[in-house]
Amino acid sequence: MRPQKHHRRLAGITLALLTLLVLGLMKPPVSSAQKEQRPRARDAGVIVGVLSPGSLNAITDVTGVMVGHTTVVRDANVRTGVTAILPHGGNLFREKVPGAVFIGNAFGKLAGSTQVNELGEIETPIMLTSTLNVPRVADATIDYMLALAGNEDVQSINPLVGETNDGFLNDIRGRYVNRENVLDAIKNARSGAVEEGAVGAGTGTVAFGWKGGIGTSSRKLPQNLGGYTVGVLVQTNFGGILTMNGAPVGRELGKYYLKEQLEKSAAASQQTPDRADGSIIIVIATDAPIDHRNLNRLAARSMLGLARTGAAGSNGSGDYAIAFSTATELRVRNLPNERTKPSAALLSNEAMSPLFLAVIEATEEAIYNSLFRATTTTGRGHTVEALPIDRTLEILRKYNALTVH
Repeated sequence: MRPQKHHRRLAGITLALLTLLVLGLMKPPVSSAQKEQRPRARDAGVIVGVLSPGSLNAITDVTGVMVGHTTVVRDANVRTGVTAILPHGGNLFREKVPGAVFIGNAFGKLAGSTQVNELGEIETPIMLTSTLNVPRVADATIDYMLALAGNEDVQSINPLVGETNDGFLNDIRGRYVNRENVLDAIKNARSGAVEEGAVGAGTGTVAFGWKGGIGTSSRKLPQNLGGYTVGVLVQTNFGGILTMNGAPVGRELGKYYLKEQLEKSAAASQQTPDRADGSIIIVIATDAPIDHRNLNRLAARSMLGLARTGAAGSNGSGDYAIAFSTATELRVRNLPNERTKPSAALLSNEAMSPLFLAVIEATEEAIYNSLFRATTTTGRGHTVEALPIDRTLEILRKYNALTVH
């Protein structure tokens, strides 16, 4: 009888352990996003400007725009990815959108920009990645476009691929973004909320010495100003002296460009992550009926939003803005045996001013969101801390730059 009692006792213990595992221990793996829930800037009380955001406060508030990410993280050295922005869900080669590229500083490898500015059209998804992956992303984007139904006779494709250099945290020489990663980002692009922070093309980026990444924001004009929406998405990887709503956050946190040199520190090094080089890509979408000329003017104003955040505009920072209009009446339809030109009425120059303010505010807030949503990241033996939100909010309160809900 003793062996039977012993077995029953073991069975009871086993059942109890299994119950505990089921109830509490056998939970699904916790993702890094679940471990650290970080708010967006506006949710924390950082209200930028006077115009209201769209319902999502994202580039996808512009109807038809979709965003997709592929994040590539391997072992201790690979922290990179690719992000796709689709102006609409159809065949972009057959229904091109008006577009423009504005160059703040041309230290970069923005593929496809010259044709966009020559013809005033964008004919592929807008792709973002890391510097040395540009040719691979362009090649895969061409594969995607050539394979679309209706493009069987196409012999020229102009892929538009922007980049920033994620080599501080990522083994950039390995060029780990492959064809499947690119196709996944495009095919998985969706409308709705946009994932921000250390994802996609922002996985390994650094901004103001803190972890940068992908950020987005939008502004919707009131009906008496046309009711148009402007959405912005940024890939942040640049430096300067971080400023939020006019408050000197970077200075107060003790991390900013030239700090070591100004303090004459012997430890000053151009290898620190708070140097100002690095780049930013700003992607701007609007449903306003504007052509290449005014899209270029709109893109130029995004640099004012960049300046508000304290960007230093260094020699090694490639600062680019890509703008497009989703207005269906302005699409350039390039169908077999058919060549049509848009005949829609365009906004006047005078009507552009509210849109200019919208893009300035949305750019500024998108940059803040890239910092607020990014998480501490380690790669290539370096660790870049996430912006300390509690301390940042304390500084903003000190300078009356925070809206209390």
